[in-house]
Amino acid sequence: MTDLVNAEHVNKSFSGVIALQDVQFNLKPGEVHALLGENGAGKSTLMKIISGVYTKDSGDIHINGKKLFHDLTPQSAQAMGIGIIHQELNLCPHLTVAENIFLNREFTTTGVLNAAKQNQEAKKYLKTLNLDIDPAVPVRKLPVSKQQMVEICKTLSMNANIIIMDEPTSALSEKEIEDLFKIIAMLKNEGKGVIYISHRLEELSRIVDRVTILRDGKYITTMNFAKTNLPEIISYMVGRALTEKFPHVEVERGKKVLEVKNLSSPHGAGVKNVSFDLYRGEILAFAGLMGAGRTETVRAISGADKMSAGEILLDGKPVKIHAPCDAIRFGLFCAPEDRKRDGLCVKMTLTENITLPSLDIVSRLGVIFRNMEAKKARAMVDNLKIKTPSVDQYVRNLSGGNQQKVVVGKWLMRDAKVVIFDEPTRGIDVASKIEIYNIMNELKRNGIGVMFVSSELPEILGMADRILVMCNGRVTAELKAGDTNQEEILKYATQY
Repeated sequence: MTDLVNAEHVNKSFSGVIALQDVQFNLKPGEVHALLGENGAGKSTLMKIISGVYTKDSGDIHINGKKLFHDLTPQSAQAMGIGIIHQELNLCPHLTVAENIFLNREFTTTGVLNAAKQNQEAKKYLKTLNLDIDPAVPVRKLPVSKQQMVEICKTLSMNANIIIMDEPTSALSEKEIEDLFKIIAMLKNEGKGVIYISHRLEELSRIVDRVTILRDGKYITTMNFAKTNLPEIISYMVGRALTEKFPHVEVERGKKVLEVKNLSSPHGAGVKNVSFDLYRGEILAFAGLMGAGRTETVRAISGADKMSAGEILLDGKPVKIHAPCDAIRFGLFCAPEDRKRDGLCVKMTLTENITLPSLDIVSRLGVIFRNMEAKKARAMVDNLKIKTPSVDQYVRNLSGGNQQKVVVGKWLMRDAKVVIFDEPTRGIDVASKIEIYNIMNELKRNGIGVMFVSSELPEILGMADRILVMCNGRVTAELKAGDTNQEEILKYATQY
C-alpha cells in the first residue's frame, strides 16, 4: 500500500534556531495518525512544510508515492489533495461563512459571483457537521467554537485525501467534537488519511491508529496506539514521567476580595443576574457548555464588554469598570479566551507584549528604559519556561503554548488582586498545562483570588476549590470541587 505522505530526514531552522532535525513521518490511506509532542516540538512546523506554508531546508517528501523535487506552495499542496486546519483560526472575519469556505474557489457565472449557489453549497458542508449557521452571516459574528467548525468545513470542501488537523477540537463543545469524530470515521472509510495533532490526549483512543512523537524538533518514535498507553506517550513527549496531572494545593482562604452582584450583559450568549464571591487564596472555576455565558461573565467583569446591570466590589468597595484599563488600574487582570485576537500583539516582540500593560513600570516621563524592559521580559521567560531563541522574537513565531505563556506572563509583572484565566490551557501540551497550573497555585499562595473558565471538567475538578456552573447565562449551581463529580456538573450545566 502506497503511503499518502512519506517525509524523511527533514530539517528546518529559523534564524539559526533548529526547529526540525532529521525528522521522519508517514501517513497511510484510511488511517488517523496522531503527531504529538510538547509545544515547540516541531509538529506544526512539519505540517506547514507538508502543506506548503514553509519550505524545508533539506530532506525528502513523497506525496501519493511520488517524490517531490521542488518545495510545495499552499496552492500546489491543495492541488495535490492536501488540506490543513490550522491551530490558529485562519479566517477572514469580514467575509461571510460561505465566502470563507470557498475563498479563492468562488462560484461564478460568466465571471460574476453566484452568491445564491455558493451559499447553497456551503449549507451542504455545514449540514455535514450538523451546523445550523446562516452561510451569509459574517464570520466575525460567530463565537470561536463556530468559527473553528467553519475552518473545518473549509478544508472538507476541498475534497482533500490528506487532511491535517492541528488542534481541531480545542474550541469545540462535546457535541461538536462528536460530530467531528463521525466525519473523521467517514474520511477513514473513504480511504483518506488524517494527520491529527492534539494536546487533549484522552480523546486519541476514540479515533487514532498510530502515533508519532517529536521532542525538541527530533523524531522520537512511532507506535501503534492500541499497543501503548497515555503514561508511556507522555513520558516520550516530555522525556520524563509526569506523576501529577493536576497539582492542586491547599491554602487557607483569606478575606473576600471580589463580590459580583446581579451582573447582566447583553453581549454574546448573554449574562443574566449573575452573583458570586471570590476570596483571597482560592481558585474559583466556571463550568458549563459552550454558550452558557461563562466567557461573557468574565469579559464583563474585566471591562472587555459593557455591563447592562449589576455591581462589582473589590475589597468591599464598589468600583466602576467601563473598560479593561479600569480593571487593570484596580488590580483585576484577565487572560482572554482568544489569545491571538484579544491577548497578543502578534506583530510585536515577546518583550513588547510582556511589558505592554506595565509601561509605567519600565518608563519615566514617557521614555521606555529598554534595558529594564528586556530584563523584566527575560525574567518572565525564565520563570514561565517560555521556549524562544530571544526575547526579541516576534510572538507570531512562537508555538501556541508559548504564546499562551506570554499572555499569562504579561499580567504577572503587576500587583494583582484578582487574576482571571479564560480557557488557559486550550491548545497547549501536558507539561505546559502543569506549568500554567503551578502559576495559578503560586498566585493562590500569594493571597490572590483566581478565577478560570474551562471546558475540561477533569481540569476544573482537579484545580478548583469552588465551582460555579452556568447554563443559559445564569448560575445554576455552586459546588465544592472536592464534593462533586462530572455527572453532577453536567446535570446543572444542562438545566433549562
